[in-house]
Order: sequence, then structure tokens, then C-alpha cells
Amino acid sequence: MSDSLAARSWVAPANDPACGFPLDSLPWCVFCAADGHAHIGVGIGDSILDLHACAASGLLDGLSNELLAACRAEQLNPLMTLGHEGWRALRHHLRELLAEPTNAAAETRARRAESLLAPQQNAHFVLPATIGDYTDFYASAHHARRVGSLFRPQNPLLPNYRTIPLGYHGRASSIVLSGTPVRRPRGQRKGEDDAPLFAPTHALDYEAEIGFFLGAGNALGEPIPIFEAEDHIFGLCVLNDWSARDIQSWEYQPLGPFLAKNFATSISPWIVPLDALANYRVAGPERAPDDPAPLKYLHSPSASTDGIDLHLTVTLCSAKMRVAGMASLPVSHGNLCSLFWTLRQMVTHHVSNGCNLRPGDLLATGTISGPKPGSEGCLLEMQATRGALTLPTGEERRFLEDGDEVAISATAERPGQPRIALGSCAGIILPAHP
Repeated sequence: MSDSLAARSWVAPANDPACGFPLDSLPWCVFCAADGHAHIGVGIGDSILDLHACAASGLLDGLSNELLAACRAEQLNPLMTLGHEGWRALRHHLRELLAEPTNAAAETRARRAESLLAPQQNAHFVLPATIGDYTDFYASAHHARRVGSLFRPQNPLLPNYRTIPLGYHGRASSIVLSGTPVRRPRGQRKGEDDAPLFAPTHALDYEAEIGFFLGAGNALGEPIPIFEAEDHIFGLCVLNDWSARDIQSWEYQPLGPFLAKNFATSISPWIVPLDALANYRVAGPERAPDDPAPLKYLHSPSASTDGIDLHLTVTLCSAKMRVAGMASLPVSHGNLCSLFWTLRQMVTHHVSNGCNLRPGDLLATGTISGPKPGSEGCLLEMQATRGALTLPTGEERRFLEDGDEVAISATAERPGQPRIALGSCAGIILPAHP
């Protein structure tokens, strides 16, 4: 739901329409505070409000003991455990604290809170939660159709794709924060004579995605009905599920993605609550006349607002570009609302067999691609639509080279509404180990 409090803050930069961190957002993060410990924070303007310090100073008095303890934790898992009622209670309290004061008491609280702000620019972020499990879906039909056409030109989209949200279980231990370098992986792939060899990947790729953290989960054996699914989503982040395409094509049959996908997954440091995106909700995906209707358990009661109008931009900067002082090159633009399956459907299907989700689990959409050239969510797709990518230096890219830096950002923007930023998810490619 959308909050009804005034949208202006005493933190002046938050009122800049281009800021991305207005009072309407208040994204969660975890950062290293001056005491050397990890503290939970919320983004406001160009600053971070330290919730550990707020709790210690009495600025969160009136909240439950469980919420106060969660704000003193070094990760977001305890807050995630408290469910959507707890998150909303804390969010409402913080909006009152950060809104422009309307009386002397509010003015006093604002002055006390001002001393607890830390600049985002100098912040050292850490992973926001202990991630127990990670599942990556395959929710973009545009992506699935383009990739399928490379391997099955006559039958690019398999029949089950339109009836079931497909996904795979990734590796939570290799999820890293934006800014962490990514080492080019080695693996088994086909050589020039089609004989397998163990060598560095020659086809390293990115995948532009949105991740969503789970809050309160479900008991083993107990599914989550689709009308309750979004109550279990703590918030959204930007995600890059790096992929080694040549390793992937050799190993994926008969079971599915393995070492080609689990060497690194990068996420942005900010987790934006679903409530912050309430004014950017749009209708869920339109199905073609020949698409089957979702099965009953996946049929949403709120299809008119199941989508989120969230723009993704991917940029690439090579080592030569950096040496020459060139800006990163925008290479594609996508939108979360172009998915075939919604976040709600992904959660509901994931637990439909009784699988239990836990606070801190991370789910991802899979590569987000649109219908037109320029909206491809990975380099593999671009080869099918545009061929090799030409950089300002004259370099060509079919896949990533050592020294390339990929950054993915996401924003929600609409006339008359504040700009909501999910931040950036960036990583630079390091050479493979000798």
C-alpha cells in the first residue's frame, strides 16, 4: 500500500526529483558503521540513517521490543522474520521521523536524527542478509524465445514454458555485493575439434535481473496462496547472474545449470520495499490469444496491478575505455513489467509442492528482456538480434573480455511521482587463474 504521510523530508537532497532516494522509498541496507560493526540503515537523499544508532538513542521508542532488537542486528534477517506488519510499522515510524517537522517535538527528533546520518558516498556496504537459498527463474518469454531460437529454430519456446514458472536452484555462497570483482571461471567446454577440454570460458556473459528477498516464509509442506504471496516479499534489488555460455551449453543436459552459473551472482546493496513501488504498479503480462490461461493456483486476483514499471539499464566499460577516460556505454534497456510470469506467481509456484522458504532467501526473475532490439538482457541475445556489440574504442564484444565492467541499474520513474532508485549492481572481470 502507499503511505499517506507528506512526501517531503528535512533531509533536503531527498526532495530533489532526480535523487532516487526520496521519503517515499526508504530502502534497506547494511553498512559498516564508525564503530567497525555492521549496522542496518535506510537510504534517504544522499545519506544513510543508522537504525542501530536510532534504537540506542531512543528515536525508535514506541516500536515493539522485537523491532528494536531487529534494528540492532548486524543483518536484516531478524527484521525479515517479523513479516510485513513489522516492516510496515518500522517504515511508518521512519517516515514520521524523516518527514518535515510539523511541531516542536518533531523538530527536536529531526535534529537528533540528523547526527545519525552517514553519507552514502563513503559507505562500505556489506551483504544485507544471510542468504540461505537462492533460486533463479526464467520468467521472460522474450529472453526464452530468443535463446531458444539459437538452439531450436523451429521450436524456440517449449510447450511447458507457458504453463509453469521455470527456475533453477543457484548457489547462495557465491552471491557477492556490487563492486566485487568477478574471476573468469574455468570449466569443461568443447574445443575446436568438439572434444571436451578444461579451460577458461570464452563466452562469459551477464544477465540483467531483479532479485527479491523473502521475509517471513512458510512451514515445510504448507503452500502460500497466490493472494498472500507478496506479503512474503521483503523487497527488491538489482541482480546480475553471471553466466559462462560455452560451459553451460556443454553441461546443462540432462539436468540443468551447474558450474556455468554458480561461480558468481552480484546484487546491489539496496533492498527497496514493495510498498515504495506502489505508485508504479501496472497490469500483469498480457497473454497472446493462443497462450493458455494460468492454472487455478497461479491465477492472480489482482492481475491489473501485478506488474511493476521498473526500468533496467545495462552499461559496459572496457579497460581501453577507462584508460581513455570514456564514459560507460549503455548497451540495453529493459523493464520488469515485460516478464511473462509475475513475482507473485514465482513465489506461489516455488512453494506449491510444500517447499519451505525462509527469511533471507533470494529469488530472481531470470534475464529481463523486452520485445524489441535494444531490450536484450544479455550478450547472448544480442548476437541473435544485433550481432557483435561495437564499443567507442572500435572494440567488438560478442562476450565479455577481461577488464570489462558491467553495471546494471534500475529505477521507477513516472510524471508526478518521485524517482525510486534500486541502485547499481556492478562488477569487473578479472583474468582466470593460471
